[in-house]
Amino acid sequence: MIKVFNTMSRSKEIFKPLVKGEVSIYCCGVTPYNAPHIGNARPFVTWDMIRRFFAKSGYKVRYVQNFTDVDDKIIKTANEQGVTWKDVSEKNIAAYFKSMDALNVRHADIYPKVSETMDDIIKMIQTLVDKGFAYVLDNGDVFYSVEKDKGYGKLSGRKLEDMMAGARVEVDERKHHPMDFALWKAAKLGEPSWESPWGKGRPGWHIECSAMSLKYLGDKFDFHGGGSDLIFPHHENEIAQSQAALGDENSFAQYWLHNGFITIGNEKASKSNKEMVRAKKGLFTVEEILAKYPGEVVRLLLLQTHYRSPLEFDEERLKEAQDYYGKLAKAYWQLDELARLIHAGEFIKDTGEKNFAITISPAGGLVEEGERLLSNFYAAMSDDFNSALAITHMFELAKEVNGYYGEFVGGKILPVTIDGDIILRVRDIYLEMAQILGLFEQPVPVEKVEKTSDNSSELVDKLMKIILELRQEARAAKNWSAADKIRDELKAAGIVVEDTPQGAVWKQA
Repeated sequence: MIKVFNTMSRSKEIFKPLVKGEVSIYCCGVTPYNAPHIGNARPFVTWDMIRRFFAKSGYKVRYVQNFTDVDDKIIKTANEQGVTWKDVSEKNIAAYFKSMDALNVRHADIYPKVSETMDDIIKMIQTLVDKGFAYVLDNGDVFYSVEKDKGYGKLSGRKLEDMMAGARVEVDERKHHPMDFALWKAAKLGEPSWESPWGKGRPGWHIECSAMSLKYLGDKFDFHGGGSDLIFPHHENEIAQSQAALGDENSFAQYWLHNGFITIGNEKASKSNKEMVRAKKGLFTVEEILAKYPGEVVRLLLLQTHYRSPLEFDEERLKEAQDYYGKLAKAYWQLDELARLIHAGEFIKDTGEKNFAITISPAGGLVEEGERLLSNFYAAMSDDFNSALAITHMFELAKEVNGYYGEFVGGKILPVTIDGDIILRVRDIYLEMAQILGLFEQPVPVEKVEKTSDNSSELVDKLMKIILELRQEARAAKNWSAADKIRDELKAAGIVVEDTPQGAVWKQA
């Protein structure tokens, strides 16, 4: 049983898919007028984790995420840089993929763009006009009439009269109500435009997501999500125009999930606050952060806080996440090494008449603990995708693996065949947790090779770095014989190699 916190009901609900065994998700994507920043990254890492969890739980997932490639900010940036709006959007979409790939965010099933969905957008606006929910001005602008929608404000919990009293909207005498929002904007000089029944122009912000989600997921789909800043007005307006066009107040998304803000120095991480954030903390874009820290460390940091909670992002927390990641990776390498020994036949067959019931075997105790922690891991994830709690269960298993590995290499545990079979199950459990969280999908880079001998020359250091990088490549390719040969030859030459989460460490024996 999976429970989710639905913003619409403001409570946790038992998830009931519209189609048994399937999950449909729409996540609001970026407006690519600039390189993605850390605030952009959180919703996409969050939904990637949710998507992975559903897939591991046996669901067939369809995931759609848009690009708002036609927008006021893109046009402004293009004019400032003397390029086209398409140049700006394509450049920053490429930057988005580069950053998200580094964070192990899997690609969506489809990435619709506003510029490629214009016919559907125009058709939906015409439906709203025909049904009396929208009106056309003399200049060709089209607005949605909020007063015609009796349920307007149900997602955010706002009342129209309260919004009017405290409205900070630019006075526009042409609108029937101050909170009416644009569905279509008449063409202006120097801006991209498309033909429509109301003249040349381009869409307003909100209509695009309604048209794209309905096109690719149908009149009803399971999840719609994004940052909590999108609850109002963006998602509120999406609901209003979508349900009005469909004529069904129970249509559109069934569950609304919103992640909390990322703050940097108590300022919201957004492009509008970019310079203030940089002045306080220095790091802002994903590219800047990835230049100093591995993508999986950044991902782990984002998932260590429950997605609905705010997250203060700074370099100290990145350093802590790097330390935590190192502990998790250490257990990964230990299980990897044990698996190598098992496949190499170094777990011997026991010929005695012992009862190998797992309850009396050290490895058996480890797998029992692993199964228990895996159950706890899934329970945490099933409770509104509590990755923060799930990670603590993974840490517990890492600690148990570390203890077992220490006793094994210390000769306190007899490496019998049956224990080998059990260890492989523990490894599968650990990797199952990692796959849901999106960890250990990139090789740990050998960024530095530590030395313990003051007499080692600079040339030796360089040669050892090359040798160990070659060994790491062999390990990553599962070429155990080549990796072992390098290790054994170095040992024969008086050099001991030890694998750590930060790379290979060598010292003279």
